[in-house]
Amino acid sequence: MAEITALLVKQLRERTGAGMMECKSALMEAKGDLPEAEVVLRKRGITSAAKKASRSTKQGLIGTYIHHGGQLGVLVEVDCESDFVARTDDFQELVHDVAMHIAAADPQFIRKEDVTPEALEKEKDIQRARALAEGKPEKIVDKIIEGRLGKFYEEICLYEQPFVKDNTLTIDQLIKTKIAKLKENIVVSRFVRFKVGDAPATGSGGGETAVPEPVQA
Repeated sequence: MAEITALLVKQLRERTGAGMMECKSALMEAKGDLPEAEVVLRKRGITSAAKKASRSTKQGLIGTYIHHGGQLGVLVEVDCESDFVARTDDFQELVHDVAMHIAAADPQFIRKEDVTPEALEKEKDIQRARALAEGKPEKIVDKIIEGRLGKFYEEICLYEQPFVKDNTLTIDQLIKTKIAKLKENIVVSRFVRFKVGDAPATGSGGGETAVPEPVQA
C-alpha cells in the first residue's frame, strides 16, 4: 500500500475537485492507487446523486458556446437548486462544458427517456434488417437489437455520450460528480444547437421546448 501523502491527496483533489477528506478516504480505500481512487470518488458521486435526484431544480444558468468562426453555436439551460450554487465557478464551468460538448457531439435528445417512439422504432427496424442481413437467427434478433440500442443511445442522447474533454466519463457521470461536490441536484433542462444553414436542433424531448423531468439516477 502506497503512503497516503499530502502530495497524493493534492493531486487527487486537482484531478477530481473533491474535498480533502473525501480524497484521503478514497485513497485509503484504493490503497494509494490514484486512478483507482478516482473511480472510488466517481462511485460515491453516483450514489450521492441518486439521493438528490428527486429534488426540485428551480435555479440555474443559461449557457452559451460559439465555435470559432461563428458558424456553430449552442444555448443550454442547466438547472440546480439554489442561486448560490448557480453562481459558483464549478457550476459555471459545468454549464460551459456541456454547451461545448453539445456543439461538438450534436446530441438530439437529453436522455434515453426523451427519444421519441418514432425514432426508436425506426432504429429498431434498421437494426432488425441489419441482423437478418448478417444471417442471425430470427429467434435471437430481438436480443441483438436490444444490445445494439446502447450504441444508438450513446450517439443521440446527451447524457449517454462520452464527454468530449474526457471520454472516460459520460455527460451523466460528469453531472453526477458535480452533484456530489456541490451537494445539490443538477439537470440539463433543454438546449438549442444552431449551425449556419441548418434548422436548429432542440434537445428536450423529441424536439419540443418543454422542460423534461429531472433525471432519475
